[in-house]
Amino acid sequence: MSRATVAVVRTSPETVLADYHRAMNLAGYQDALAKEVDTALKINISWHFFYPASSTTPWQLEGVIRAMKQDGYDPALIHGCHNRTVVIDAYLGERENKQVNVIEAHGLRNIHLYEPGVQWIDIREAVGDLVDEFLCLRDVYPKGFFIPKRFVGENIIHLPTVKTHVFTTMTGAMKNAFGGLLNEHRHWTHPVIHETLVDLLMIQQKIHPGIFAVMDGTFAGDGPGPRCMIPYVKNVILASADQVAIDATAAKMMGFDPLSEVKFIRLAHERGLGCGDPAEIEIVGDEEVARENWGFVGPFKKMTFAARMQHLIYWGWLKKPIEWSLKTWLAPWAYIASVIYHDTFWYPFCGKPRVERVLKSTWGRLFHNWETVKANDKGYASVGPDAPGLVRSTLRLIGLSVRILWMCAREAPERAASKRRRAMAQQSS
Repeated sequence: MSRATVAVVRTSPETVLADYHRAMNLAGYQDALAKEVDTALKINISWHFFYPASSTTPWQLEGVIRAMKQDGYDPALIHGCHNRTVVIDAYLGERENKQVNVIEAHGLRNIHLYEPGVQWIDIREAVGDLVDEFLCLRDVYPKGFFIPKRFVGENIIHLPTVKTHVFTTMTGAMKNAFGGLLNEHRHWTHPVIHETLVDLLMIQQKIHPGIFAVMDGTFAGDGPGPRCMIPYVKNVILASADQVAIDATAAKMMGFDPLSEVKFIRLAHERGLGCGDPAEIEIVGDEEVARENWGFVGPFKKMTFAARMQHLIYWGWLKKPIEWSLKTWLAPWAYIASVIYHDTFWYPFCGKPRVERVLKSTWGRLFHNWETVKANDKGYASVGPDAPGLVRSTLRLIGLSVRILWMCAREAPERAASKRRRAMAQQSS
């Protein structure tokens, strides 16, 4: 395995755009991504509501696009792409997180992978005999599964944030593929989530001519992520062509041992899919920043009620009596429960004070005033006035959650499968 390189750069709103450009070139993105190939920007939406450290930031997206255009990449060959889970509304999320503002400002295509007209291809047709090497996905999906056809032959840039996760300890570049490659019944993989991420990395290395990751750590999230976290301002950017190495570096900065505490990093490292050993990773840029240890407590010490229940269902004593229901027509109960807890209760009543505190930071003010601030070549000399409060009122948030409840019930994979079966029966009769 060749020595991996990860760029780590200290940043500020005043220099953030130049810092993204610097980090990407330090990590060799132009060598990793051919300019004549279509490049997908895999935007992360871990929550459709704005929550610091949870989703791709607008300055992250802006910095990456500006860097590519400055370095001669054709905007006609760059596009944003989104997938979704049943409990995440990607259209709401791209608006609330101000990602669509950036895409539209640069005139890029914006592709939602789950919409009608986007083709999905059988995994064996896409990767051939690689299927036989999977750690778990053949067992999870014995009838096979589908991935977006357009991904085959495209470059991809993952745009994760630095944060913890209640299923995988931390989440970054490798976990970001989970939100792009898999479609219906993604939750079936949760009991073997670490092995799933390794299988998905194998798929990516087969179908993408170039893979790169740019990770935003201007905010970083600790606790029961990827949503109900405690956000901190950390002012860092990471970039790498090695998905395992960038995740290992972020994990180490958060205070975790990548090889002993993050199983998917260890599994990928052992299989030569990337470098997960910090001793073998070359840090370029601001090396002293990469040596920081933030002492995060991680996702398991102060789990929310929802996180504890998920752990009991997928790995605890509730697995036998309940987990089976998530693979039947009964599964929508779990989607509805998640929305009621996270969107209707936790965000308006628990998350709101945390967001309001963060909005007082320079990054929070930049986010709040995004539509009116003006950028120069380096970044944002002014981030605008103090944010007066939450982007959405409590009443408005509860109203949006009701709409999302209807969406997750209407568009549940089990309901879609039932509709397909009825349509096929009508056609054959």
